[in-house]
Amino acid sequence: MDVSILFKIGAIGILTTVICQLFQHQGRGDLATLVGLAGLVIVLVIVLSMVSDLFSTIKTLFELY
Repeated sequence: MDVSILFKIGAIGILTTVICQLFQHQGRGDLATLVGLAGLVIVLVIVLSMVSDLFSTIKTLFELY
């Protein structure tokens, strides 16, 4: 695991928060919610791919088929 992945997740979180706050101040709470959900989905996809790689590594390490 690289530190760059943590920076990417942090950057996505900060960007999502800023955009949500901008939409909230404009009175567009529905769009703010959608942006928050989109940020969450993006981070979940990144984490799920990392977990998939972890399971592949464990499978290879223990030679499980």
